[in-house]
Amino acid sequence: MEDRYNSHEMNSNVNELISAAPFFAGLPEATVEQATAHVVTRSHPANRVILLENDWGGSVYFILEGWAKIRTYNLDGREVTLNILGKGELFGEMAALDEVPRSTDVITLTSTTIGSIPAQDFVQLVHSEPLAGVRLSQLLAKRLRQVNRRLRLRESDSTSRVADTLLFLAEGQGKLKQQGTEIPNLPHRELSSLSGLARETVTRVLTKLEKKGLIKRDNDIMYIPDVAALEKIIA
Repeated sequence: MEDRYNSHEMNSNVNELISAAPFFAGLPEATVEQATAHVVTRSHPANRVILLENDWGGSVYFILEGWAKIRTYNLDGREVTLNILGKGELFGEMAALDEVPRSTDVITLTSTTIGSIPAQDFVQLVHSEPLAGVRLSQLLAKRLRQVNRRLRLRESDSTSRVADTLLFLAEGQGKLKQQGTEIPNLPHRELSSLSGLARETVTRVLTKLEKKGLIKRDNDIMYIPDVAALEKIIA
């Protein structure tokens, strides 16, 4: 399913994109309108490949609804989930800036709506609007910090690694609710790939955390009642 913006829909659709993508917040309206003049939206079912490693970077993408994962493979051919992205987050920016092929795959985890803009429009935005360049630098720095933190915990015990994975999701996608910080209740195979643990180990640790009241699960949603308490169990 695909919808292209036309001149009559421009204002409302740009407003929708702005509200979904914090990257655009605070940028001049005229600049955003120019950058999103050729936006295309597509809706995808779960488990649909959006990008493949070695594809050329012709567009930059923003998630308007749903969840997607960034995936690669290690030398043994095992799938490794590098990140989970939700509403408002962007991907594909590195290939657009470097003008090189994609370095990872992107696959939807749920029904997902994605907006894309041509790479040249995104690059022009970064070049012409200083705040856009700052936002991009902050995004890349945040992702690097997240990777470094996860690498430091690779030798930790399984409870610490699962807890850190949940905190990683809370930092990137957490929403403060009455029950606590809300994050997606991902399939255990995804948490296994994120944490580098066996799926059975992840299941066992989650059950232990739930019994201790450190997490609550409700279908597709997980709550962390006290983020600080969960941080304290990391060895």
